[in-house]
Amino acid sequence: MSEEMGLTVKKADDFSKWYLEVLQKSEVLDERYGVKGFVIYMPTGTFLLRRMQDIFEEGLQKTGHKAVIFPVVIPEKNLNKEAEHIKGFEDEVFWVTHGGKHKLEERLCLRPTSETAFYPMYSVWLRSHTQLPFKLYQAVSVYRAETKMTKPLIRGREFFWIEAHTAQKTFDDADKQVEEDMGIFEKGLSSLCLPFLLCQRPEWDKFAGAEKTSAYDVVLPDGKVLQIGTTHNLGEKFSKPFDIKYMDQNGKKIYVNQTTFGIGISRIMGALVAIHGDDKGLILPPAVAPTQIVIVPIYTAETKTKVMEKAGEILGRLEGKNLRVILDDREGKTPGFKFHEWELKGVPLRIEIGPRDLEKGQVVLTRRDFLERTSIAEEKLEEQALEVLDSIGFQLKKRADALLKITPAKTLKELKKALEEKGGFVHIDFCGNESCAKKIKEDAGAEVRGTIVGKKEPAKGECAVCGKKAVQKVYVARSY
Repeated sequence: MSEEMGLTVKKADDFSKWYLEVLQKSEVLDERYGVKGFVIYMPTGTFLLRRMQDIFEEGLQKTGHKAVIFPVVIPEKNLNKEAEHIKGFEDEVFWVTHGGKHKLEERLCLRPTSETAFYPMYSVWLRSHTQLPFKLYQAVSVYRAETKMTKPLIRGREFFWIEAHTAQKTFDDADKQVEEDMGIFEKGLSSLCLPFLLCQRPEWDKFAGAEKTSAYDVVLPDGKVLQIGTTHNLGEKFSKPFDIKYMDQNGKKIYVNQTTFGIGISRIMGALVAIHGDDKGLILPPAVAPTQIVIVPIYTAETKTKVMEKAGEILGRLEGKNLRVILDDREGKTPGFKFHEWELKGVPLRIEIGPRDLEKGQVVLTRRDFLERTSIAEEKLEEQALEVLDSIGFQLKKRADALLKITPAKTLKELKKALEEKGGFVHIDFCGNESCAKKIKEDAGAEVRGTIVGKKEPAKGECAVCGKKAVQKVYVARSY
């Protein structure tokens, strides 16, 4: 394979350049569209997006959510109804002001998120306690006028996600829904072999209009963390301005409590590429790989017919196991070229079959994660292939776990040193004051990500920043 087709930089030497090269050369996406922050999803990227969408939608549907599709535009009056919400998003909104040459009577925004699109309709649709819980979701693109430097999939102006919006009877019911969301997210990420930290965000970093926000962070190879999903208990903060009520068993009208759950499919894809890939290109978890197995026949003019017959037979056997398999029978490309190309595209398992393998009744398996070659008896092919695919998923998760670094620190100086030398999360005792969080941002370029959800970690001693009494253990990281 030519240098132009292969990667020109090592992941450890320049992660940012490596990441951009992998995305383009493996046909995940192309950022040369000509509009900052907008990208084209190429064949590999489109398959990954849809496969991940299927995984998370399956979890939503199993828990009673139903799919809808709302318009991409939201009237300005809707966006303005919840004060905290509009304040949180007013600097990120794309506005539609004209239809052709005619100025619109009311500005429309491209959805930055869809609470203010869904909830006016919830006030129309919801009437009785018998309708609750009410659970809808949509899988769509959202738009935010990102002012920071963009990075494909990680920070853009258009990104794809799934957002679920529910209405519940009580605040406790909403909390239970949040726990259900967490289960859906954890199961989905497990199939992608991605470890994460789930933190309840501090008060000053909640979703605009939420009572409580919990967020999912992964650590990328450069030591920075990336938020790939959130779930929020909104309480009555949206139901009151949007007048969303239900009638209880006694005929009393009561405001619903609400939740919203965002699954950042684009960002998850970015994390998957960044965390699993290596100096040869993508390494895709078998669960989402467009091609799980590629068969590369190796032959001479004299042996071509027999080798291709066997390769075709193997293709049929593996397809019979519902595996996504390709037989690379292209003429004019050497086996070595094909090996490198499929490694670049991250295919989990390669099967090689040549004349000597025919004589011995065997095939050669090469797994993408370790690039190990193993000869196995042809009769055991299906069994061994499935075992290797399972093993690859396990090993990818194990390797990714090593990136999820958590380092304790007692002072701001120690915190800065840990971030510089190790990256990932730094665990500190904290007073809970936003002023100390701002000090961390100013001095260390990092953010308080919050406290671990579902884990009691009592503070001990003094705040690592100001020295006053600590009230909680928090996790700090540099982020995208």
